[in-house]
Amino acid sequence: MPGGGFSTLPNGRVVVALSLPNTIGDGHPARFLVHAANRSRALTRLRNLGLRAVYLRGNAEPPTPDEITAVLHHPDGLLWRRQPQRGAELWHPIRALLSEPSRPY
Repeated sequence: MPGGGFSTLPNGRVVVALSLPNTIGDGHPARFLVHAANRSRALTRLRNLGLRAVYLRGNAEPPTPDEITAVLHHPDGLLWRRQPQRGAELWHPIRALLSEPSRPY
């Protein structure tokens, strides 16, 4: 079941977290983090990358403080990783996901 949420930062910008099912070729869901000016722009960034059917309904799974820190310290402001994490899996930049043509998105 897809889920997600957002956190508003003190400067007015937001961090949106989305959990999407079966986005990775191995069938495990993935968690996406997006840093943007507002929720609409965050979802637009994902849609522009090919994730057309992403919506944020409610705030059931907001980003954790660790997730917020990870996305704020990344120059692209857009990260992903599998859920549940495999061992000590780190966050991946979105370009790592898009550069593998064998995976359906």
